[in-house]
Amino acid sequence: MNIVLCGMMGVGKSSVGVRIAELTGRRWFDTDVVISDRHGRISDIFEYYGEAHFRSIETDVVKELVQLDRLVISTGGGLVLKTENSELLKKNGKIIFLRAKFETLIERVRADETRPLLKNTGKTAETLRELLRVRTPIYEHVADFIVDTDGKTVDDVAREIVGLSEKPE
Repeated sequence: MNIVLCGMMGVGKSSVGVRIAELTGRRWFDTDVVISDRHGRISDIFEYYGEAHFRSIETDVVKELVQLDRLVISTGGGLVLKTENSELLKKNGKIIFLRAKFETLIERVRADETRPLLKNTGKTAETLRELLRVRTPIYEHVADFIVDTDGKTVDDVAREIVGLSEKPE
């Protein structure tokens, strides 16, 4: 069974994923890292080929990862929005939605120019608020568990998720 982390950009999916892997001895994969290792920078993929092409690559990566067991998978912020991806991930995994307030997220992503959906918009706060509004109900729907991250350390969140993932079904 895999542990799959979903949520908005800046919520801590990568940091928490690494810590869960350290605590459990599982292998950690970040779908965005896998994609950038194979295809180059995500912002370049968006710019030159478009978001639809990027989402197709994401699905290919998901199809590969779900064949493996005992992974921690940190997903890109939009990955589980595609029903096919969330259904594939649920076949051999528990999806945990890492949730944070807008204020926490904006603080973390404001200075990051590598985020393609925020890059060069000049409206980082407005764009993030709209993404949060649209995506939160989907994250909540696909999640097996919801973990609030505001005011918690990476270690606190990771240990909470390890506890949840060890509960019998």
